[in-house]
Order: sequence, then structure tokens, then C-alpha cells
Amino acid sequence: MFGIKKLFSGAAEAASLPADVRAALTDWQARVVDDLESTHFLTRYVVLDIVTDGPDPERHRLTGLAATEVHRGVVAPARSMYLDLLEVADEEDRARRLTAFLQFIGKAPLVVFYAAYVGGFLLPALRQHLGLSLQPRWVDLAWLLPALFADKSHQPMPLDDWLQLFGLDPGEGRRSPNENCLALARLFQMLVVRAHSKGVDTVAALIEESKASSHLRRSH
Repeated sequence: MFGIKKLFSGAAEAASLPADVRAALTDWQARVVDDLESTHFLTRYVVLDIVTDGPDPERHRLTGLAATEVHRGVVAPARSMYLDLLEVADEEDRARRLTAFLQFIGKAPLVVFYAAYVGGFLLPALRQHLGLSLQPRWVDLAWLLPALFADKSHQPMPLDDWLQLFGLDPGEGRRSPNENCLALARLFQMLVVRAHSKGVDTVAALIEESKASSHLRRSH
């Protein structure tokens, strides 16, 4: 499920948000969520990566967001977005940037590497600056890759190790957020093919497999 517990809540009250931001959020809320029983080919997925100034959501900040669309099995670099949260003019500017990002991702399932980490930064930022409490439909590659590609590795591994296993050049040094998104998107393309061959051929099935894999790994 990808929903809003309450449209305006938390630190950012409705009255404190600019009128254009409130209108955009209302428009976003009205969007129809894709059918969870849709096949992967018919589903628009959004691959998401974050930039932070440290590893701890309690002490560090979300400084950037990158997203890339995967639709009809095709990675679409032209349908990508990067949001800089460091060089913002003021709180209204930050709210508008986050709203633009929210409109880009729509209500698509979010493909990430370690949902707990990404969500630990993203969801509090949306609550604080937009007053939104979201429940994204996570597709977590960190847990799904070892679950569906146990022949390559049955243990979670760093992203660069997975890229090398699949013959994708991780490059040297730190990748940009957009490059990271494209790398994750290419892994996701391969994962969808494997998932389909194993009967995990709908959005709902993939999300449930992601949840089950995460729970199984964390409980052992």
C-alpha cells in the first residue's frame, strides 16, 4: 500500500504550507494507485536513492534525492530527477522541492537498496516539511537479490558486489546519486525477469516477497 495516514499532520500544519504546495499535495493524494495485481511489465516502478551527510537518521540530514523510472521493463534515464536539499532558499522552497519530487514518484512502488535506511531519512523529512505520513510500497533489492538469486549469493551483500556479480561495472570511487539509481534500475530489470520465472509476477507478489525476505533474514 502507498497511502497517507493523514494528509496534513505533524510539524508542517496545513495553514503553514504555501497554497500552491497544499494544492499539489491534494492533487497527489487524489491520484489512483496502480492495481497491485498488475504485471511488472504494466507497472511503473520508481528506483530511489538518497544522499545524506551521515549514516544515522537521528543525527544526520537528508541532503539529496534521486529517482529513475522503470516502465514496461525499460530503464528510462530521461525520466529521472535529482533533488538538491542543501541549497534551498527557505522552508517554502524546501517544501516546493519535496512536493515536486513527490509528484514525480507519484504512487509508484519504490525500488530501493535497504528500505529501512532509505525510509529512515525520507519519511521523517516528508513528515517534517510537508506534514505527510506515508506508507510506501517498498521493493527492497538488498533482501530480494539474495532471495531470488541464491545461486549467486544467498547472503545480503554490498551493492557494488552485486553489480560485479552481474557483470555491471561499478566504476571506481563514489557514484553520483543518478548513477546509483541507474545501477539499481539495471539490477531491478534482471530481478524482475527472475521473479517472473519463479511465479512472482505481480506487484503485490513482489512486495510480499520483499517483506518476507526481509523478515526472514532479520529473524535469523
